Amino acid sequence: MFRLLNIEIYKLQKNLASKVLVISYFLLLVSIALIAAIKFDIGPIKFHLAEQGIFNFPYIWHFNTYIASIFKFFLLLVIVSMMANEYSNRTLKQNLIDGLSKREFILSKFYTVILFALISSLFVSIVTLVLGLVYSDFNSANIIFSDLEYLLAYFIKLVGFFSFGLFLGILIKRSAFAVGGMLIWFIGENIVYGIMRWKIFDDAKPADAISQFFPLKAMGNLIDEPFTRLSAVKSVANQLGEKFKFDYAVHWYEIAIVLVWTSIFIYLSYLLVKKRDL
Repeated sequence: MFRLLNIEIYKLQKNLASKVLVISYFLLLVSIALIAAIKFDIGPIKFHLAEQGIFNFPYIWHFNTYIASIFKFFLLLVIVSMMANEYSNRTLKQNLIDGLSKREFILSKFYTVILFALISSLFVSIVTLVLGLVYSDFNSANIIFSDLEYLLAYFIKLVGFFSFGLFLGILIKRSAFAVGGMLIWFIGENIVYGIMRWKIFDDAKPADAISQFFPLKAMGNLIDEPFTRLSAVKSVANQLGEKFKFDYAVHWYEIAIVLVWTSIFIYLSYLLVKKRDL
């Protein structure tokens, strides 16, 4: 495993664009801390976002992993460009000539996907702990280390998302078109959902039950939006006569669906490399 990872890390070190994207990604993760500085002072109205409880344990695990997952497209660009460079620079063919099997080639890419997801998860956990220890009103150990399932969901979400990007990168061979393919797939999922929701079924439940098995929808379901959990949002909703009844938990079957899709994407990637004339 480490031999294969070393090969990929060496390639990334020689790619300036990849290094810029990776650095930008982690700078964006650090920028989550800047949310604490957001203040609005309009006459008698004084609003400080950090005082609204977004950095309180254990809520901060949910909030930070959700916000951090928005930035995953930066690493997606690294993944798809990594594959595009294999074809444009003919390094894939050279690796195979040098004795690397096609199975080892795909494994090297998958190990890189896992490494990116793992480093990102560790980085988010450190940022979250620091922000929580500074701003949270609740600092007992049992509260700090509750809701850590969101960190697991974040890791699984990244692995699944990057595996999808890896598959598209191998399938299309061009990074820009691979990212475009991801966008088209996302739009397609929403169109199919809309057809089921408004044309086929009478309500959203059957459409939701089916769409939870779509790959991007499944990844999105791992971490639901956290904003309606805030007490300030709930208070405003109550004043307007609305009540939120959402399930924010991370469920085992949602993780299982994403893991199945991850396996499918990696296997299809292997089949493409195995059958394609390189």
